[in-house]
Amino acid sequence: MNSQNPRQLAFLTLRDIHKGAYADVALDRFLRASQLNDVNRRFATELVYGSVRRQRTLDAIIDQLGKKKAAQQPSDIRTILHLGLYQLRYLTNIPVSAAINTTVELAKENKFTALSGVVNGLLRQYDRLSSPNQDPLILPKNPLERLGILYSFPDWIIKLWVEQWGETETEQLCEWMNQSPAIDLRINPLQTTIEEVETIFKSADILVKRIPHLPQALRLIGSTGAIQNLPGFKEGWWTVQDSSAQMVTHLLDPQPGEVVIDACAAPGGKTTHIVELMQDKGKVWACDRTPSRLKKLQQNAQRLNLKSIEVCTGDSRNFTQFTNVADRVLLDVPCSGLGTLHRHADARWRQTPENVQELAILQKELLNSASKYVKPGGILVYSTCTLHPLENEQVIQSFLASHPNWQIELPAANSPIYSFVAPEGWIKVLPHREQMDGFFMVRLQQRRS
Repeated sequence: MNSQNPRQLAFLTLRDIHKGAYADVALDRFLRASQLNDVNRRFATELVYGSVRRQRTLDAIIDQLGKKKAAQQPSDIRTILHLGLYQLRYLTNIPVSAAINTTVELAKENKFTALSGVVNGLLRQYDRLSSPNQDPLILPKNPLERLGILYSFPDWIIKLWVEQWGETETEQLCEWMNQSPAIDLRINPLQTTIEEVETIFKSADILVKRIPHLPQALRLIGSTGAIQNLPGFKEGWWTVQDSSAQMVTHLLDPQPGEVVIDACAAPGGKTTHIVELMQDKGKVWACDRTPSRLKKLQQNAQRLNLKSIEVCTGDSRNFTQFTNVADRVLLDVPCSGLGTLHRHADARWRQTPENVQELAILQKELLNSASKYVKPGGILVYSTCTLHPLENEQVIQSFLASHPNWQIELPAANSPIYSFVAPEGWIKVLPHREQMDGFFMVRLQQRRS
């Protein structure tokens, strides 16, 4: 591999992704082995994640312009065409000639010299047909297919969202999900203040802004380089956590001296937030079935200088030792992640309706078990980062129907997230409305006997 060529790195990464590798894992592996500078690392990352996100759109263009000839070429040629078309269609800072010529060279570099004419011809045809008033992509009239091809989502996700919010809002949501994700920080109030962190970032010429309603949240503006090199990271003054994930812990509202169980804790963003809100006084059990992920949780807690966490490895459906132990339980369940598709470029292609059905069964089992860990009168918060009713509203409705001693409880009126509560009592964060990850969360209380 040419360790200085971001397009070659992107091609090799995409080839692994198309063979089944996870996008973030494959990209990290190639970036670690490369000698790219920061600018080219960002460019390679944009090419990989952008090409994966826009895969359906790019395939539609290839199929329409190339007809059978392009469709019958090796899969690697299609991957190379993805990279060229992505630059032409979506990257306004890349000159047309550079996008085309470097893509043709990429074909030659990877031993497709005989097919470089196909690459050159298709890209130049796309450019000829492009104008402010004309899009080379021909869209079907069916609204689900039209949105799916235009914004590059599977039809089943488009259908799911249209049924909930209609075509106009679904289009807005799709647009939002195709943006590069923002990076939010959560200030550690046991070590610093939000004003102090703002000051150190300003002195380092790093732009940040506060997030309304969330007292610990800052959003990074623009490119910042490696997170671990930013001021205050090593000192444990802050950690990376999206704003909507911070809302979950405010809904739980843990108090100093309590016993709290985080039933699906790793990698620990919400666990450490719980400890911060408890002023590091009390006991927080961090449970997860994956030891390596719990190790990351412990490392993060150590960096933040938090002492109240005990880890428990295993399946949260089987922790009989926790029966009636907890004042509060957080159950942030494994889910389809449809609220965070902008962060996980390949997730839209990996998830299926069948996966969601299986996850909903698991979520119900986890909720049933976690409810047994709460003391009478205690609190349980259920949360997901998905936008699928089967994993959200329907799980809660099913639980309440079979557990008459439980009820939805609203957060206190002075809670920073009170204004987000829906009439049904839960919170559903829609990304295109709130400018943060999609989340569902609800606070449940067990009635005292």
